[in-house]
Amino acid sequence: MNEIILAIESSCDDTSIAVMHQRKVLANVTANQQIHAEYGGVVPEFASRAHQQNIVPILSKALAVAKIDISQLDAIAFTAGPGLLGSLLVGTSFAKSLSLALNKPLIEVNHMQAHILAHLIENEKDKYPNFPFLCLTVSGGHSQIVKVNSPYDFELIGESLDDAAGEAFDKAGKIMGLEYPAGPIIDKLAQDGNPLAYKFSKPKVADYNYSFSGLKTSILYFLQKQVALNPNFVQENINDLAASIQKTIIDILLDNLTKVAKDLNIKEIAIAGGVSANSGLRKALQEKREILNWEVFIPEMQYCTDNGGMIGIAAYYKYLVQDFADLSTLAQARKPVNAL
Repeated sequence: MNEIILAIESSCDDTSIAVMHQRKVLANVTANQQIHAEYGGVVPEFASRAHQQNIVPILSKALAVAKIDISQLDAIAFTAGPGLLGSLLVGTSFAKSLSLALNKPLIEVNHMQAHILAHLIENEKDKYPNFPFLCLTVSGGHSQIVKVNSPYDFELIGESLDDAAGEAFDKAGKIMGLEYPAGPIIDKLAQDGNPLAYKFSKPKVADYNYSFSGLKTSILYFLQKQVALNPNFVQENINDLAASIQKTIIDILLDNLTKVAKDLNIKEIAIAGGVSANSGLRKALQEKREILNWEVFIPEMQYCTDNGGMIGIAAYYKYLVQDFADLSTLAQARKPVNAL
């Protein structure tokens, strides 16, 4: 079997299509949507329209980059959820149409599982986590610790009960007057700041779960107080603020991850999702590796944010066991990480 899979990702505001040959990415083409920056967050209706405009050109480019004719495809994969329902519907409908027209199997993929399985994409280092491993999945909408027993077995250990880490970055950035998305901006500013300059609250919740809403409130009240004394406080201390906020978020994430790894006696540790591109988180994880003797897996930058390649690798493992969907399958805005 050639196992050449076309993989479509449209869960939020990036339209991405990959062509996979087994575990190797032949093409991974993404169209970003810039319009949302004007509104301080993703506007679902605009996102859906942009997916409709982008999906055919992205398909053509992906096939051209992969040097694959559409007739050579063995299956069509798509993100079934979680995500913005309108955006998911564009990808779902397009994938169904291709599957029907080409008479090829249809594979639905769980977006959160795909982020995790991106670590199994063929890479130059030929380095992959052994099962079971822990994955800290951090993105704009999700913060989860998942025990991965196999490509088909995902156990949710802990998750955010309110805001996700990515939302914490964006909301902190909004309070500071930064543009959306604020995460990459805070990361850049933090590199020239003192992470110990300011202390913010670290909310504690039961078990291995997370909470970030209290951090947002802590930052808001602190800045309101400081700006009342000095209207230029944020501008004059922007780097130290960014570094301190980033350190707080990273500490919250890794404190729980460390506890889980110790309690479950697992030393194979991975990160995934858009926030895994954060340089501070990557550095902190490597420091944990030195101290705790972890085997650490950090994804390539192109596989951190939403992309077709991660959908393709998840689809590949489903293809191996002939786990196909039919045309009645539906997109789901909410889809637990352990839902296949």
